[in-house]
Amino acid sequence: MAHKIQIPAEQMRHLSMSLIDALVELHQIDIEQTGLIQLGKPEGYIRRQVEGWSQRYAAAQTDEIPQMEELSSWLIANLPAEGKPSFIHNDFKYDNAILDPESLEISAILDWEMSTVGDPMMDFGTTLSYWCEASDGDFEKSFNVSWLPGNLTRREVVEYYAEKSGRDTSNALYFYVFGLFKNAVIMQQIYSRYKKGYTQDERFAMLIWGVQGLAKKAILAVEKGKL
Repeated sequence: MAHKIQIPAEQMRHLSMSLIDALVELHQIDIEQTGLIQLGKPEGYIRRQVEGWSQRYAAAQTDEIPQMEELSSWLIANLPAEGKPSFIHNDFKYDNAILDPESLEISAILDWEMSTVGDPMMDFGTTLSYWCEASDGDFEKSFNVSWLPGNLTRREVVEYYAEKSGRDTSNALYFYVFGLFKNAVIMQQIYSRYKKGYTQDERFAMLIWGVQGLAKKAILAVEKGKL
């Protein structure tokens, strides 16, 4: 019989900081010296991502969700300047981290199939978009453990990443909103396949509510100007 492991709050806090430490370390890899620059074209990465995910949403759209159209327009209208490119994971979260069972230190990161080179703040925004807090909805919390007692808050994650990386995170809200938008598009793509009968898994029927929920969350973040 499986048992749930409860991590004490103080260890959970250390673990959340260690996860961000690993992301900082990843973003410090020299992409020129290692040859990783060959993985992609970092110039114009932010624009390509925003426009690309907007197009994917349009191709998979099944329902009228005004917030998704608003977000697409806002993201394109507020494109930030490109930062120094780095190697990025593009799906960096607790799910893809392997922990040492004794020390609870991060020993490996999995799922590199979406990795490329580009603005590291896009990678950071994706991590932020997965980072749920205790006050977030049950749907969002079902995908992560970052809301458990002891974890850094999203604001603390931004401050810690800035301190450790030395990067300017003043525009973190933009990248957080993009991360939410991208996650909503991914859910929409899966839901579209379900609606068209390409998959029969009834669990996918609920994903349209996820799209709506993430879109509303992103719009609220824009309106309030806070994570």
